[in-house]
Amino acid sequence: MIPTIEQASLEEIKLFQDQKLSDVLNYLNTHSTYYKSLFQREGIDLQRIRGTQDLHLLPTTSKEQLQQFNWDFLCVPEEEIIDFSTTSGTLGSPVVFGLTDADLDRLAYNEMISFERVGIKKGDRVQIMTTLDRRFMAGLAYFLGLRKIGAGILRIGAGIPQMQWDSIQQFKPKFLVVVPSFLLKMIAYAEEHNIDYNNSSVKVAICIGENLRTAELGDNQLAKRIQEKWNIALYSTYASTEMSSAFTECEAFAGGHQHPALIITEILDDKGLAVADGELGELVVTTLGIEAMPLLRYQTGDMVRRHAAPCTCGRNSYRIGPVEGRKQQMIKYKGTTLFPPAMFDVLASYKEIEQYQIEISSTAVGTDDIRILIAAKQQNSALLKEIKDSFQAKLRVIPNVEFEREEILISKIYNPLSRKPIYLVDKRDQ
Repeated sequence: MIPTIEQASLEEIKLFQDQKLSDVLNYLNTHSTYYKSLFQREGIDLQRIRGTQDLHLLPTTSKEQLQQFNWDFLCVPEEEIIDFSTTSGTLGSPVVFGLTDADLDRLAYNEMISFERVGIKKGDRVQIMTTLDRRFMAGLAYFLGLRKIGAGILRIGAGIPQMQWDSIQQFKPKFLVVVPSFLLKMIAYAEEHNIDYNNSSVKVAICIGENLRTAELGDNQLAKRIQEKWNIALYSTYASTEMSSAFTECEAFAGGHQHPALIITEILDDKGLAVADGELGELVVTTLGIEAMPLLRYQTGDMVRRHAAPCTCGRNSYRIGPVEGRKQQMIKYKGTTLFPPAMFDVLASYKEIEQYQIEISSTAVGTDDIRILIAAKQQNSALLKEIKDSFQAKLRVIPNVEFEREEILISKIYNPLSRKPIYLVDKRDQ
C-alpha cells in the first residue's frame, strides 16, 4: 500500500513537511542539549522558520560535530534507549545512535513501506544476506520491516555462497537482500556446481551498499554483468544510520523515493545553496519522527541528484539518484575531478578481475595520486593496457594499475573488523 502522503500533490507534501519541521524544531529546542545550545549561541529565532523554504536560515550539522558531541544530541533519558546502533565509521570514528521503542517502530515502518515498494507481501520468503549483528542498524531494520509485513525471514548473514545456495534450495525464497557484487560470486558458485540459478525460486534482489545505476539512471556495469547472467529484478536502495530512513526504487527503476513523513532533504552546492533538480550536490537531511537522536540539516557527505518529476508508479514524492561519490572522497587527479564510484564502474566491466582495491594518497607536492590493485584470472600486460585504455576513454585519466595476489587483496578488502568490503583506502593528509 502506498502511503497517502506520497501520492499527494507537491503543494500538499510541502505543507505537510512544513508542519513536521515546526514540530522537530520545537522538540529539539526543548529536549536536545546540542541544538538548544546552538540556537542560543547563534541567536536563532525559531519563529522565523515558517517552512522548509526557510531551512537555509538554520546551521547545518556535520559528521565531526556528531562525533565530538555524540551524547549531547540525545533527547531522551539513557534508560529509554532500547537499541544501540553505530555508524560504519567510513570517514572517521563511528557514531553511536540510541533508539527508543518508538524509534524502532518508526524504523520498522520505514522498511515495511520500502519493501512493499518492491513487491514483498505477507507470506513471501526473504533471505537476508547482510549482517544482523555488530550494532548494524540496517540488518535490524530489514528484520523489523519484514516482520511487520508478515514475510518469512531467512537470516543467513553475509558471505559464503554455498550456505546461501543451500538456504535458497531448501526454503525457496523469492527475494534476497544483498550487496550486489556478491551476486556475481553467487553466479560463479552456481555455475561451478551445476546449480540452475535462472530456474531457482529467486526473482528479486534488493541491493544495498553499492550503486546499480548511472547518473542518468541507466544500469551501470555491475547491474549489466549480473543481469546478463541472472534474469532477476534488481532494486537499488540507499540509506544510512544517521537518516534511519531509506530511498528505495519502485518498478520504474528511476531513483529511490523519498518518504515525506520520515525525512526532509536538501541538495546543496559547496556554498550551501540549493542546486537545481537534476544537478549534483550534497544530500542534507532533517529527520522526522525520531525521539532519541533527531538531526537537523545533517550533511551526509553523499553527492546525489534529485529527480522531481512525478513517477509512473503514482507517487509524487521526489526521487534520489545513485550516490555518485562522497564529498570528502573527491579526487583531483591530473586536472580531472573524480569520485570513486566512477572508477568502480570501470573495473566492474571486466570479468577477468577477481578482486580490486583503490588507494588514494598525497604526492610530495600535495596533489592526489591513484593506485589500483587488481587480482585477475590471468595477469598479463595486455589486460593492464586494456584497463588503462578504458580509464582513459571513460574518465579521461590513466591511474597506476598493478597486479596483486588474490589472497592478499581478499585480506585487505574483507577486514573482519569492518562491516563492509573495503574497496577504497584513502591515505591522503586530511
